This record gives sequence, structure tokens and C-alpha cells, in this order.
Amino acid sequence: MRTLRIVGFTFALAFLLTSCSDNLLDIENPNQQTSETFWSNGDQALQGVNAAYEPLTYDGMYNRMLHAAQDIRSDEAVAPSPFPPYINADNFSLPAEDGFVVALPWNHGYQGVFYSNQVISRVPDIDMDEDLKSRIIGEAKFLRSHYYFKLVKLYRNVPLITEEVSDPNNVERPQADPDSVWAQIIRDLEDAQEALPESYETDVGRATWGAATAYLGKAHLFNENWQQADTEFKKIIDSGLYQLVDNPRWNGDLQHENNAESIWEIQFTTEVGGNVVGWGGVPAPDWGERQTRSITFAPEGYGWADVEPSSGLFQEFQQEQSVSGEDDPRLDATMFYNHPGETVYGDDFQEVYGENSDRIFWRKYETDLPGTSEGTTGNGLNIRAMRYADVLLMYAETRNELGDQATAAQYIQMVRDRANLPDRESEFASLSQEQMRDRIAHERMVELAGEGKRFDDIRRWGWFDDEEKMQQLIENDPGFEGYVDGREYLPIPQNELDTNPAAEQNPGYTGGT
Repeated sequence: MRTLRIVGFTFALAFLLTSCSDNLLDIENPNQQTSETFWSNGDQALQGVNAAYEPLTYDGMYNRMLHAAQDIRSDEAVAPSPFPPYINADNFSLPAEDGFVVALPWNHGYQGVFYSNQVISRVPDIDMDEDLKSRIIGEAKFLRSHYYFKLVKLYRNVPLITEEVSDPNNVERPQADPDSVWAQIIRDLEDAQEALPESYETDVGRATWGAATAYLGKAHLFNENWQQADTEFKKIIDSGLYQLVDNPRWNGDLQHENNAESIWEIQFTTEVGGNVVGWGGVPAPDWGERQTRSITFAPEGYGWADVEPSSGLFQEFQQEQSVSGEDDPRLDATMFYNHPGETVYGDDFQEVYGENSDRIFWRKYETDLPGTSEGTTGNGLNIRAMRYADVLLMYAETRNELGDQATAAQYIQMVRDRANLPDRESEFASLSQEQMRDRIAHERMVELAGEGKRFDDIRRWGWFDDEEKMQQLIENDPGFEGYVDGREYLPIPQNELDTNPAAEQNPGYTGGT
């Protein structure tokens, strides 16, 4: 089974699709393809959509900064880091001039939109196999929806560009009403759902029917379209395509990528590409296909330890023990912590950090291979962008919002069973809707810790406007004391404000701060 590895083509495509100069002194190279000559056959259509996947692996997306923008700003992570962008992300003081957490997700998200729009615009006119054409367009629409999903969640007020940009000098792009961005996301996902297959014989990692359906449900969930979200999640459940794997650790390790629980993974590898780490900037052909989240989130002595789990997250796991009286196994799958027999990269935890150490570090998405460390070039561990347990818990949420607490309890317990936690289904079924919301919040926090879900959850649940919930967040992570109204979204990057005359800064940020 071959996984999808896209290396270098994006950089070539960007060069190939530049327009010829109007300067009469320039000599046209008849062998250099342009946007008018490239899109001529099925192979080129496939190359084009491959390029649209590539920004997912850039520093501003799943490589590193997307995790900073989502995990660090949640109450499940803290940033005891010397790196100002991480410190500022943790205490809600990111300036618009920040070139990492603020600028890179914007830049690389719109690169993905640009490549996706090219495919959607150009491929329909190619004379090629119609089934392949439909699939490629479906992939591009899924990818465009995903980039916009990230952009609208992070920044809220973003330009909505759905056509291929023909005039790069036209930089005036008005920000769209967020509702119209969400509507476009939903339309793209509906189209992708119709066009994409359930699976691929090769190239695992391409968008599938399941990925489009799960994200379609999630888009409706984020907009409180409970019945529509419920319907899509039930399609996933009834399809029989996915199941919970036996060990929760398998959802964040190197040995069990693309497993039965995975609905969509961002593919990374150390086996192809260059060895250069793309720390932001303009992508270059010698960049590797590695993710560097692992370096910055790795435990002290095995990486940079820029980001650590919060004590609040650790305590959340302590609320309940397994049927056998042991810690919730998801705790060990999520973080390194001091308990009998604990090792870190094969070394005894107490020998490394001290017999009575209370240090905690991320284990999820770390290789944890004995005798190694995360080094300075990152690892090839895939990021699980969407998995079945998330769908089950989102379905429990829609069931609760629709007044069906009994079914919500059933699906919550299904996820708990994998962790060998006590059967409390009947107890949960008797909860009120509000009590069930709190139960779901807990279950999502411990199941999906470190996967970039928590911040989105607390924002969409309205916790920033709830004094009691805000106090809970502050207790989990003192960085929330720096929260200012409106800063649940990132600032619009200063470079965008400087170059786009139609851009306006988000509420909560004034001037360049």
C-alpha cells in the first residue's frame, strides 16, 4: 500500500504556471509551460491536484504553526518557551506583525486555496477520463474547503477567493462575511462527497468520501446546524468503513499510521524529499516532507520542549480510573509523566528527570523510539486530522442537542470502552442537556488531547463569554488571564493590512498590536 507522498512538484508548478513577460526584450522559451499550456492532459491534472495537497505539510499548516495556533492557545497546553511567538500565543498577546503563528497559517492556507482554484478552474476543460476528472475536481474542492475551514476558524474575517487569480497585481480582496465562507465550505464538501471514492488501492492519504462526509458534518456542527451535522455523522457510522483501534496510543505513533480509525491523515515521511527544515519562508525544493511539531513539542532533552501539556489537562485525566484501577490509558498515550515503569525514548523517566519529578511532556505525535531523539530535522509521523473517535463524540453532541441523551450516552461509552473505563451509559443517559454538554466537553478533552480540537471546541461552545467557564480555563492554563474580547481569533497579519487596501483588522486588536 503506497501512501501519498508529494515532493517538490508544488515548487515546479509555481514556476511552470507563471505567465510570460510582456517585456518585448524577453525571449520566450517555447519549452517553458505556462498556465495556458500546462493543463492539457490527465497526467497534468493529477499533478495539479497533487500540488494542492502540498501546503498541508508547510510550516504554517500541519508541519508546526497550525499546532501552535490551535494547541498552545487552548487550556490543554502551555508554552514555557524562549520563543516569543509561542509565549504570545499562550497569553493571547500575538501582534499582527508576528511572522510565525499569525502570518504563516494565513500565507500557506491561501497557497493551498490558490492551487485548489487552479485545478477547479482548469481541469473541467481537459479532454481526459471523465471518472478521473470528476475525482480530481472533488479532491480539489475538498482541499479548498479544508484550507478555508482553517482560515475562517483562525481569523474569521477572510477574503473568499474561488476563482483562479489572473492578475497578481490586483491585491484588493475584501473580507467576506464569515457565513458566506462557511456556505462555500459546505458546498465544496457536498460536491466532494459526491465525487470521491471510499478508498484508494494506492496513494493512501488522498481525500475520500469519508473525509468529505466527516468534515461536512463538522462544518454543520460548527454552525449549530444540528440535524444536518447529525445526518452526516450517522452516514459515517452506518458505512462500516471505520472502527476504533484497540490501543489509543496507535492514534499518535509512528507504527500504526493510516489505521482503521483514521478517516484522514496528513502524510509526512523521512524517506523522501530533502533534509532542510522549512522554518517558514518561501517553500524550496530541498524542503523535507517531515513534520517539525515533534521537535518543538518534544520532552526536554529529546527536543525543544517549547510546548508542554497543562497541569489542567493532567488533572482532567485523573478524574477517573480504568476498570482495573489504573490510570486512563489515554494519559500514557498522550503524555510522558512520572509513574512506575515510565520510560522516555527508552530511558527511565525518573533517572532523566528525578525520582520525585512532576514534569509532564507530550508523547502524542512523538516517535518515542528507544535510543533516539527528535533532533533538529523532525520526524515522519502522520498527523491524524480526522479520526473515528472524533466523529463518534461529535455525533454524541448532535444527539444531545437534538434532545436524545440516551443515544449520546451510548456513543460516549463506546469511546470510553476502548480506554477500559467503567460502563456509565445509563448514568449519562439520565443527564440533562446542560450536564451532558459538560460530560462531552470532558470526554473530548481526554480523548482528543493534543490534536488541535480543544480551542475550537471552547470557542464554539461560548466559553469565552461565560465567566464560570473562563475561570475554569484560567485554572487549567493561567495564560487565559491575558484574554481580551475578540482575541479568540488571530489578528489579520500586518502584511495583509499593508498590501490589501480592503482589509480591516479583527476586533480585539488595535493598530499593530
